[in-house]
Amino acid sequence: MHSHSVVREINKINERELDLGATGSWHDDYKDSAYIFIGGLHNELTEGDVIAIFSQYGEVMDVNLPRDKNTGKTRGFGFLMYEDQRSTILAVDNLNGAKVLERTLRVDHVKNYKQPKVKKEDGEWQEREEQSLNAKPEVIIGASRSSSSP
Repeated sequence: MHSHSVVREINKINERELDLGATGSWHDDYKDSAYIFIGGLHNELTEGDVIAIFSQYGEVMDVNLPRDKNTGKTRGFGFLMYEDQRSTILAVDNLNGAKVLERTLRVDHVKNYKQPKVKKEDGEWQEREEQSLNAKPEVIIGASRSSSSP
């Protein structure tokens, strides 16, 4: 079996082929969706924090972190959209299994993500007319200083 580092190297090579429209990667199933699913988020993390983590792999256009209605805290998962779908591949390959605030992230492609419907004033549900795009990150997460491991 390949070790993970070998797989990473192969993925680097595959990325070049993606530009040429080559097929054969499991990522191809998701080439029409620039959204990813993020699980394992610490509930102290804000949208800005999540954008800061994920923007190293590309321009983040949208992030949605469902919140607990009572506490207002995030519920540990969310969805994020990149400007360029190829960024999702980098994020999935590099951040799935990464540790943030002692929690292990789960990052995966999402095939058909639609933004949550919004309630109109009269109580009717409607699809959002355009995807709401969130602001640029303000918070950059530093590496936690307590642990000496990389």
